[in-house]
Amino acid sequence: MVQGMMVAIGGFFGAISRLGISRLFKKYDHSDLPYATLFVNMIGSFLLGYVIGSDIVETGILLLGTGFLGSFTTFSTFKLENIQLHADNKWKPLITYLLISYTVGILFAFIGIALGKV
Repeated sequence: MVQGMMVAIGGFFGAISRLGISRLFKKYDHSDLPYATLFVNMIGSFLLGYVIGSDIVETGILLLGTGFLGSFTTFSTFKLENIQLHADNKWKPLITYLLISYTVGILFAFIGIALGKV
């Protein structure tokens, strides 16, 4: 029961945080590149790496990793935005988005793990 509550509480705050960031980006950004999703996924990659690299108890991992970061980051929106860029023949933003998401996201996760172990 406590485990489920940790995931639910973290998930609530992660989703609210993502909504706030998405709205902020939409207010100021009007480019083809989906910066809001890119931002939350890059920050989420780093933070999840940090959580995993740290010596955090299981309930902390459930609250922060599974709950908060699980709802803060988004794989489904990332895929949908890629499909939309492809359908609109926006090749440069599509390739840029894919390259940054996969290379920098993985790099940030590794950096987070390393810093979490310090």
